[in-house]
Amino acid sequence: MKEILTQYAQYNIWANKRIADVLLKINEEELEKEINSSFPSLKATVYHTWSAEFIWLQRLQLTEQPLWIESVFKGTFAEACEDWQKVSEALLSFIQKQYDDKGFQHVLQYYSRAKKSFKNPVYSVLMHTFNHSTYHRGQLVTMLRQTGVTKIPETDFIAFVY
Repeated sequence: MKEILTQYAQYNIWANKRIADVLLKINEEELEKEINSSFPSLKATVYHTWSAEFIWLQRLQLTEQPLWIESVFKGTFAEACEDWQKVSEALLSFIQKQYDDKGFQHVLQYYSRAKKSFKNPVYSVLMHTFNHSTYHRGQLVTMLRQTGVTKIPETDFIAFVY
């Protein structure tokens, strides 16, 4: 299990970097332009994806009061992308620190924003986190195309393993 989770974490880092590299070439006006999707803009979609990775990382680290970074962040878009990459790398580090697969079977209890309690095994939380980021990267690709960007690198898992 550790091997596959490591591979997914490495893929997540790789794919996030590829999409962020494209986004960093776009001006602020295009980043904030309203585009119909789960979130109203490229920037909002990135901030949500980064914040979600960070909230799951904090939960995995047993942080009592995790912080939704998107609600308090005041830096630049470039700083956000840099921190997003660091959070993705921290997820990989979390996986690598597990002594054996028992750490991934551990049941994590956490609370939603609505203060509802949930319990899931660590491996499920990690798989959800990576899948969630993949989902929103796909939205970013579609949104980028709507802004006229045509040079978008492939971010499919199979391209990562080539």
